[in-house]
Amino acid sequence: MPKLSVVIPVYNVEKYLPKCVDSVINQTLKDIEIILVNDGSTDNSGEICEKYTKADDRIKYICQDNQGVAAARKKGTEYVTSEYVTFIDSDDWVSESFFEELYNNINGCDIVLSNYYRVREDKITIIKNELSCDIYNTPEKM
Repeated sequence: MPKLSVVIPVYNVEKYLPKCVDSVINQTLKDIEIILVNDGSTDNSGEICEKYTKADDRIKYICQDNQGVAAARKKGTEYVTSEYVTFIDSDDWVSESFFEELYNNINGCDIVLSNYYRVREDKITIIKNELSCDIYNTPEKM
């Protein structure tokens, strides 16, 4: 079982998708599964997903009719085999140690948040969340 599952909803992002997927497959934490959910793309996103699926056996490729990003994320979670799951938007990318740092800071948390950068063509802004842990009182924990 992989340590972490990464669900990436995909919809008409052929321009950004390679950078996103490359950033995920090149992680220092190698024991991950990557689930690409094509949400009815009409551009070349599907072909890009298929190319990556053939090149890396950690990648699962799911197709569905366009239902929106929330439905694509939900569909992706149906294929998760690890205990932990994270979501990356297909027009985003992560630093090479992002998942290792995230995984090493779980420590029994239900949700782990981190800082991130908002990148626009003319400006880069860091959004500070600090690495944090939130534990919720779910019925299993009561």
